[in-house]
Parts: sequence; C-alpha cells; structure tokens
Amino acid sequence: MQKKVITLQNIPLRVIDDDFNLLGEIDRYSSVQIGISWSDIGELELQINRYLQHADKLVKGNIIFPYNRLDQAYIIRHREIELDENGKQTENWRIKALSLKTFTSQRLIYPAAGKTHESISGDVETVMRHFVYTQMINPADPARIFPRLVLAPNQNRGVTIEEKSRYDPLNEKLLELSELHGLGWNIELDLHNKQFVFVIKEGRNLVANQTGLPQAIFSTEFETIESLEYTESDLEYKNFAVVAGQGEGIERRIISIGDAVGADRYEMFVDARDVSEDDDDRNPRPATKVIADLQKRGNEKLAEHAQEVYLGGQVLTTSRLVFDEDYSVGDMVTVRDVGWGVTLDTRITAAKVICEYGKRKVELVFDNDKPTFISKMRREIDALKYELKK
Repeated sequence: MQKKVITLQNIPLRVIDDDFNLLGEIDRYSSVQIGISWSDIGELELQINRYLQHADKLVKGNIIFPYNRLDQAYIIRHREIELDENGKQTENWRIKALSLKTFTSQRLIYPAAGKTHESISGDVETVMRHFVYTQMINPADPARIFPRLVLAPNQNRGVTIEEKSRYDPLNEKLLELSELHGLGWNIELDLHNKQFVFVIKEGRNLVANQTGLPQAIFSTEFETIESLEYTESDLEYKNFAVVAGQGEGIERRIISIGDAVGADRYEMFVDARDVSEDDDDRNPRPATKVIADLQKRGNEKLAEHAQEVYLGGQVLTTSRLVFDEDYSVGDMVTVRDVGWGVTLDTRITAAKVICEYGKRKVELVFDNDKPTFISKMRREIDALKYELKK
C-alpha cells in the first residue's frame, strides 16, 4: 500500500469556478493530500492559512487541481476552521474536495419509461458510457441533465457483458463494473471547451513477465521497496454458492455454482429473488437467460468472499521507479519478496500524493486495501438491497 518519498517543492494548485474562470494559483499552504482512485471517488484535503493569497477562493463549488493535471480535478464540498489541540480556533482552513467523479453520485439509474430496469448489453466501456449518457447527458427528464458533461470517444474496450439496474446510485454501478472488469473511469476537465469529460481508462501492463514495456517491480531485491506487509486470509472465504431465484417452496428456481468437494468446500446462500422470470411485457423470459442472471449474481457474491491477499509496503526514497512516470494508478505491476516466496502481479488501484513541509511522498494501494468495519457493513447492506428489490 504505501510507497515513496521524494523531496520537492509544494505542488502548485489552480482554482477555477464552475464557469471555468481561473481564480488563482496557490503554491503556499501547510499540507495537501491528493487521493487518486481507479474505480472509486478520490478526495483532496488541503490545510492553508486563511490569510495567504487566494485562500479566499477556496469556497464550496469551486474546483481545484494540480497545476497541469486536468485529470486530477476536485470540487470543494467542505471547509472548516481547524481547532488546535486545546480546542481553540486556528488561522488555518481545512478544505475537503472530492474528485469530479462525485458528480455521478448525484444520480440514480432510472429505468426507461415502461421498463422495470435500465438494461444494456455490449462491451464494458459501452455499458459504462450508456449509464452515464442515459442518466446525466440525455435523460428522459431534462431536469436531470448534468450541465457541460460530455462523453469521450468510445474505444469499445472490455469483454461483452449484459447489465441492468434499477435506482442504483450511478457511481456505485460504475465502481462495480470497474472492479469486476479492470477498466478505470474518470471525469476530467476540458478547459478549452469548458466541459467536463467522462472517460474510460485502461492501465498499462508493466508486470515482470512482459517485454513490451519497461517493467515495474516492487521488491527489496531491486531496491524499489523498503518494507513489505503481506497478509492472506480465508476468514470470509466461500467457494460454492446456492443461488435462489423466484418461486415458492419446491417450485423456487435454485442453481449451484462451484465444484469444490469435501473439506475444501465452503458453501454460501445467495437470495436472488429479484432476478425476474418475466420480461417488461410480462412474458416469460427464456430459462437460459434467467439462469445466466442467477449465475452472474452468484459469481459476484463469491467474488466478494474470495481468498483475500493484501500487500503493502514503503517505497524507497531513492527508488528508480517514479510515480506518474514509471508507473501510475491503474497499471499492473509486480510485487515480490524472495524471502517469503511471494510474487504477485497486481493493479495499483489508488494513490495519495502528500505534500508537507516542502517534501512530497506517494502512498499506493495495491489491488484492494484490507477490509474495514465500514466495508464489511457495505457488504451486508448490498445483500439487503438485493433482498428488497422487486
């Protein structure tokens, strides 16, 4: 998870309003933490003396971004005067801003008129774009249009899938598709045309066993990592799912997923009664499609309970690997510890750039962070949502 320290001056931060007018550039502040996420919504946190130049421009609704990084833009959602350890007010503003991806959290996925679900099939990129287009750019209700948001050109990346949704938060659907299929997404600034651009992103393959690009190997062996934390866990592991669809008693449609046997078999029950047996015209759906939907639901729940491996480490200050040059969020890299016999090809899914006291460091998350109480609660809430859907 963590990763690298280099000594540099503060990153200049630009501030614009919602009409894309430049309000000022800030290069003096106490600290800034810039969180970048491949699948989720990143956050920027800034501490600044309120009397410094342009600190008065840091108000809710304005947008802040590192000097020339139009792909790392954040909208200010919160500010407060910091308190010291004695509870007294200081002269510092504490600013919190969310990446422009947060715009998608302002929309639910409405079904089209006369439909129970909003449905789409195609490659992953087309599916993700479809949900944004129908809910934010060209929705049936003009009041739901998100101003100045456009789609980047479609490159039709990803496998062919079929997805449907009913009043799910749009950002959660994009998060789910990104984590399942590996494509990232973002909302970037287009200052020239005064637009917000929804883009799909594909990371580079920098793992050790490829030769097309320079390799990014995090290992004490290559002096690119100072320390490594490794955890593997089967505490919540399941590998066999009993998935129950619609119907009552012995008439209920039930399928099984998995082939483990004996002591190696870990069973779980998945309630998928919201998987409809009928189409929007109340005609029976083909059994093959119903079963395919049940299999998809079961595989999704099994993925949440897979064998868990977590990797974290501190990158050396003098590492030959430079963030945003030799590797970036979304890239596949190799993490290795010869002594433990551990070698994993994994994606960098998040980064945090921290500037404090004239020094800069970068913290990375490889694949997924350790589960927290909150993340475990979200699993339970998601399970409940499936139960309540009609």
